[in-house]
Amino acid sequence: MDSQVKAIERKAIIPACSISEDSGIVTVKVEMPGVEKEGLEVRVEGNSLTLEGKRAEDGLQGNYLTRERRLGDYRKSFTIDETIDRDRIEAQLVDGLLTMKLHMKEAAKPRRIAIA
Repeated sequence: MDSQVKAIERKAIIPACSISEDSGIVTVKVEMPGVEKEGLEVRVEGNSLTLEGKRAEDGLQGNYLTRERRLGDYRKSFTIDETIDRDRIEAQLVDGLLTMKLHMKEAAKPRRIAIA
């Protein structure tokens, strides 16, 4: 008999998010409860903005009688277009809520045209 060993990969949790735009700034808020700043990575590669958050296990031992809280790491990717200034992306994590501000390039911001 042949035996095979297959790696069991923990699936990443896709966190909930909201996205808004005001005055040339796109604000992205992502829920990542249980993630500390040290366990969070935000990176831009081409037109992709990727978030990965690792959270610690809950520390409970023994057999679970009920387990409604999902365990695992967070991962979410966004496609951003050329209007976003990649050098001006800001990220802040407070109480499990990641807030990112994506500034639009000056040339991409709406502007009012004076009428002569």
